[in-house]
Amino acid sequence: MKKLFLLLTIGLFGYTSLLAQVVQPRVRNFSNQGIVYNKELAFDFRVNTFRGFSFAVNVGKIVTYDKTTYYHFELGNLRHPKEFKQNDQFSRRFGGQQSFFFGKRNAMFVARGGWGTKKYLTEKASTRGVAIGINYEIGPSIGILKPYYLEISRALDTGSPFSSQEKYSEANRADFLDGNIIQGAAPFSRGITELSFLPGAQAKFSLHFDWGAFDEYVKAMDIGIMGDFYFKRAPILVDDFLEGVQNRQFFINLFVSLQLGKRS
Repeated sequence: MKKLFLLLTIGLFGYTSLLAQVVQPRVRNFSNQGIVYNKELAFDFRVNTFRGFSFAVNVGKIVTYDKTTYYHFELGNLRHPKEFKQNDQFSRRFGGQQSFFFGKRNAMFVARGGWGTKKYLTEKASTRGVAIGINYEIGPSIGILKPYYLEISRALDTGSPFSSQEKYSEANRADFLDGNIIQGAAPFSRGITELSFLPGAQAKFSLHFDWGAFDEYVKAMDIGIMGDFYFKRAPILVDDFLEGVQNRQFFINLFVSLQLGKRS
């Protein structure tokens, strides 16, 4: 009887131990969290100060659970801080047909590339919260300049009026800045074959907020600061069209970006 009781006790203890191993909650090992994924592909839309915007793609490699390195490709626009658009009421007051940017000589678009690192500082994503981290990046920036054309009212020698689509030059400076004869902006396609390029560099730093940093799908937001530097002044505006207004080489913007993507 004693032997049977001993065997039953040993069997019950073994079964209880096995059952405990099966049903007990798994303790997360954060040092390995997230490395089930190797790659990350995310698309983002960014808006910044001075009414700029851009679209980008990030191709990342997940190094550890809290660190991702990535390549960044972006296309957007860039505006001078003193650039402003006349509203329709102002344009009609001066005979214009549609709104336009007063004093603007080139529209500037930007192609940016970069190498960056995303580093998580918290492990909140393990409980379906928001993971907080930092994001920093540096790389080349190429400014793409398109002449800005205006519809300017002219008159033939006979006195008959006509509209002329003109870009800025030193010869027509006075007319280009004369609100009484500007009718509005020419169609966007005007000047598309006259592009010029301005090489430079860019850098970004931001706080990164990720809803489920270790999930399959990327749902994140960045809030930060970015800078673009060019090797010469970007001719976006007519210099001194307003007193003291000059073009610049260096642009600083605050930005917010939203990211959606997938890990694999």
